[in-house]
Amino acid sequence: MKQKHLKLFRVVLAVIFLVAVAALFVDFRELIPTAWADRILFLQFVPSIVKFITIPALASTGFIIVLILTALFGRVYCSVICPLGIFQDVLAWFSKKFGIVKRYKFKKALNYLRYPFLALTVIFLLFGSMWILNLLDPYSSFGRIFSDIMRPGVLVINNLLAVFFEKFELYFLYRFNLQLITWRTVLIPVITLILISWLAVKYGRLYCNTICPVGTVLGFLSRYSFFRISMDASTCTKCGKCSFACKSQCINVKTLEVDNSRCVACYNCISVCPESSIKYVPVTSNAKKNTIKTDGPRRNFIAKTVAYGVGLSGISATMLAQEENERPAGKIPNKKNHPVSPPGSVSLKHFTDRCTACHLCVSVCPTSVLQPAFLEYGFMGMSQPHMDYGVEYCNFECTKCGEVCPTGAILPLTVEEKKLEQTGQVKLIIEKCIVYTDNTSCGSCSEHCPTQAVRMVPYKEGLTIPEINTEICIGCGACEFACPVKPHTAIYIDGNSVHQVAKAPHIEELNHESSDEFAF
Repeated sequence: MKQKHLKLFRVVLAVIFLVAVAALFVDFRELIPTAWADRILFLQFVPSIVKFITIPALASTGFIIVLILTALFGRVYCSVICPLGIFQDVLAWFSKKFGIVKRYKFKKALNYLRYPFLALTVIFLLFGSMWILNLLDPYSSFGRIFSDIMRPGVLVINNLLAVFFEKFELYFLYRFNLQLITWRTVLIPVITLILISWLAVKYGRLYCNTICPVGTVLGFLSRYSFFRISMDASTCTKCGKCSFACKSQCINVKTLEVDNSRCVACYNCISVCPESSIKYVPVTSNAKKNTIKTDGPRRNFIAKTVAYGVGLSGISATMLAQEENERPAGKIPNKKNHPVSPPGSVSLKHFTDRCTACHLCVSVCPTSVLQPAFLEYGFMGMSQPHMDYGVEYCNFECTKCGEVCPTGAILPLTVEEKKLEQTGQVKLIIEKCIVYTDNTSCGSCSEHCPTQAVRMVPYKEGLTIPEINTEICIGCGACEFACPVKPHTAIYIDGNSVHQVAKAPHIEELNHESSDEFAF
């Protein structure tokens, strides 16, 4: 392959990866089988590492392949595989189409920011918190942007087009219900999108080379990659076109050196060089390495950020106590000991230790009961999905979240296992039930319960009242969702810190005794 064609080859591969990953998050018509998620996300670096820690198997070794590719070819992950990196390139490309033409120039590496971000991530992980990694992992950031912002936008466009074509009696598009979007849901994705867009348009790949911990880790390895960008001093005229095109701002034309730790292997420099002085070639041990030696102290940056990291790791969410005696029944909050994590997540600790908050499970959930948490898991669990029964309930036979989870935070379940997976237990505050307070018939909770853990029993003349059986409750939340007492329901699910196996519900057999009498 000619050197000039490297950029085209890279762009084609990048588009394929970007479209495939983006489609997983915006596929509201469920055209992509959930089983394909593992294949599409196999090479995503952080999810692969987390999954390998959880399930050490061949299917979770994508990060090893990424490390091998980096050792051979440099940071091709950042330019070809990482969806957030490619998304930044798309934003920069569109900015040029709107007349925002950016000519980059060489800048020294911002190591005073680069290494502390990585240090914070490592420190929080050592203290058992995924919080910083969840915020900075490029795949998860991309997932939140497309799940919480782009997907609703696509649904709006779909519904508008469906209404338009219905006027012409064309029904190949059909409308989908839009879930209520709250500021809690979109706060972090919107901030991330604004930051990414601004940096991509103004500074190219500065995010990847300053904030992203994956970029920093791969940057260490790419310094010594077998193939690297090299400049030929004998033919180079120092015209500067390569530096203007370098979105990593890592080409120093004056010294004819390339900082390969920041180079993302986009090959823009090769495509614009008029003298073909820039080559992507194997670098032997005897060859001169045109790599900028980054300066500045590196040994003390961890010590300087330990105090900050430890301080933040101690922050937890607390709810202010409120007086209950003076408020109507529906105004009294329910005291839940634990949030409800998705079925298949084993326990709250297993889930919060492994979930990177990419929101792929949120996207595929057919009822939208999976919602990004605010403070349900505490401050460090912000944005990790939880079961929000104020929005909907969990379908009795649905196992999609476990099928698509790329990290092993939600393990796959069979339908039979799902029907007995107890994520929480039902609680009933009889004094809040409208049968008790208003002497009126209801029974919504019992009608919606798939296991009959909630059933109606005689109460007063002509009335029945709920009775619960926690042993057969699976914590699906159908009762809580259906309860008409608002805003705080009379019946609710209190999450299990460790998921249990519920007892199988008793199924009454029909009486098949034969009778000689006519059936009617």
